[in-house]
Amino acid sequence: MSAALSIAVYFTMWWVVLFAILPFGVKSPHEAGAADAPPGADPGAPIAPMLASKALWTTLVSAVLFGALDAYMFWAG
Repeated sequence: MSAALSIAVYFTMWWVVLFAILPFGVKSPHEAGAADAPPGADPGAPIAPMLASKALWTTLVSAVLFGALDAYMFWAG
């Protein structure tokens, strides 16, 4: 696999994994037991989305998946 194709595949894989990981661990104000959401906020908006943690997990999961794909491509010929 060429370098440009590898980057494109990893980039695409990273975004797909990000959207799979985003829902984990989020709680709305209602689920968390908070009295009220801040004024003007959507009632279903998460209290703490933990985006930095999710970006790290996305990078780790994507690296493992990409490594498996690359190993498969190497051994399959």
